Amino acid sequence: MQSKLNLDKALIERARNSARNIAEDMQGFIDKHTTITVERTIVRLLGIDGVDDIERPLPNVILDHIKEGGGLSRGAAYWLGNAIVNTGKTPQEISEEVSSGELDIMTLPTADEKRIKEEIGKLAEEMVSRIKKNRKVREDFIENLGEGNKPYLYVIVATGNIYEDVLQAQAAARQGADIIAVIRTTAQSLLDYVPFGATTEGFGGTYATQENFKIMRKALDEVGEEVGRYIRLCNYCSGLCMPEIAAMGAMERLDVMLNDALYGILFRDINMQRTLVDQYFSRVINGFAGIIINTGEDNYLTTADAVEEAHTVLASQFINEHFALKAGIPEEQMGLGHAFEMNPNIENGFLWELAQAQMTREIFPKAPLKYMPPTKFKTGDVFKGHVQDALFNMAAIMTGQSLQLLGMLTEAIHTPFLHDRALSIENAKYIFGNMRNLGDEIEYKKDGIIQTRAAEVLEKSALMIEEIEAEGLFNTIEQGKLAGVKRTFNGGKGLDGVIVKEDEYFNPFIKLMLGGKE
Repeated sequence: MQSKLNLDKALIERARNSARNIAEDMQGFIDKHTTITVERTIVRLLGIDGVDDIERPLPNVILDHIKEGGGLSRGAAYWLGNAIVNTGKTPQEISEEVSSGELDIMTLPTADEKRIKEEIGKLAEEMVSRIKKNRKVREDFIENLGEGNKPYLYVIVATGNIYEDVLQAQAAARQGADIIAVIRTTAQSLLDYVPFGATTEGFGGTYATQENFKIMRKALDEVGEEVGRYIRLCNYCSGLCMPEIAAMGAMERLDVMLNDALYGILFRDINMQRTLVDQYFSRVINGFAGIIINTGEDNYLTTADAVEEAHTVLASQFINEHFALKAGIPEEQMGLGHAFEMNPNIENGFLWELAQAQMTREIFPKAPLKYMPPTKFKTGDVFKGHVQDALFNMAAIMTGQSLQLLGMLTEAIHTPFLHDRALSIENAKYIFGNMRNLGDEIEYKKDGIIQTRAAEVLEKSALMIEEIEAEGLFNTIEQGKLAGVKRTFNGGKGLDGVIVKEDEYFNPFIKLMLGGKE
């Protein structure tokens, strides 16, 4: 990509090197630990699903059983494999007998470790094959049906009822949407289990469950055939069940997942140790499944000023990039997040927004960037809101953004009605069509407002990343230098679910999904 901003390439490389070192340092910590959620994810991928007679998810039942027996540091795969060798039963049958009290897998005789790994390996390879097939189905759909032009029109549904969500999602696809995000019900990220089955009651969104994923995937495939283009499905792979939701998405062919390395720490007060370990396995799964991850830097600007703290967004993008690379996610699947969130009353604010968007595009040229709409300064004035969204859409088409979460003129009033969404899609289609190649036709004035702003943000970001490298990411978060939010190393939710691995610990999916790399 030809640079329009005359960015300092040496400074970009400096920032990348520091971010790489931060990710390497954190990977040392990650590799020594597992979490209760990582282990639940492993047993899900090995075939355990459903709930018992009192609605407890069976992955939780089996993990609680292993935890009570003091075996988590060895890993769930070991104990489940040992039970398979001893009983000849499937993981599902074993989990059901553990739930009913008929079987205690922690007291079974110890089998030969080679046999244990062979049994687990066969099951793991079956699941990996299933996920590979899903990826091929997606690729075939896109080849045969086609897809929308970038920026993809990305909208949300959030009724709380999966069947109502289906109706709204299909209507949005017919109106022109390319990506449907099913917003999760309020505070699901703080649940340390995944609900089971189809759900019809949620506040501010719909529960992320495997059955809900399946229902929406089927609905979007149907409407995609009708409208003649592949419709992508997005959900939220974050919170205390981050890798579990990644696994369910991979099994049901989701295409996009909100999946940030730091979001849960900063905005949901989830323990930083837990989040860093969980994000790694979730990203390994998403990378292997061909799912585009969406990072959450846009959220920084809800708690901090978009002008003063713009460099923190770029710093987080660099760090997220290298966490993703460690997990095997190629740049083409990194939907790094940013947002159009400056106060609309700032003089020349649009030029500064252009600087930020163009800078992000040039620094991450292969990434399918996720550009978020104005929300912080929306009021009940729907006419002004529609203009703000139009400027946001103009910035996107001029700077080559990829995933455009459309703004709603009724932001800050209510959950969008069907006609609100239709107007937003119409707004974006008009601007994207009418200005399709405008970005190719324009250059920015040398040392003008736009170039100067981008250079300042990059310099401050590089300095910040070097400070994080020197101090360590955990210390930086404790000091509140990201998004103005302080968290402590041993604070937050979920710390009791972090476990130091034994030397004999194994997770069969890491090697299979990373192509032989541990």
